[in-house]
Amino acid sequence: VKTGDSVQAALACLRASSKGYHAHCVEVNRLENEADRLLKELIAALFADVTDPIEVIKWKEIYETLEEVTDRCEDVVNVIEGIMLKMG
Repeated sequence: VKTGDSVQAALACLRASSKGYHAHCVEVNRLENEADRLLKELIAALFADVTDPIEVIKWKEIYETLEEVTDRCEDVVNVIEGIMLKMG
């Protein structure tokens, strides 16, 4: 949710041609790195604590999908940064 909020704020800066976009882009990158770290932790805990293989598969897929969302948000802010640099 925080990543989505930061992407939305970066988009608002793009519309307004505001230099504040960079802080939002940095925040999205930070949150994406945090999501990578959490994914590793959660999957390790999942395999350590859950014995039902169906539950492991289900939660592993959910965790990976959520982390992929943060990857796509990072892609969006990278495009915004490129646009702002070209406009700047």
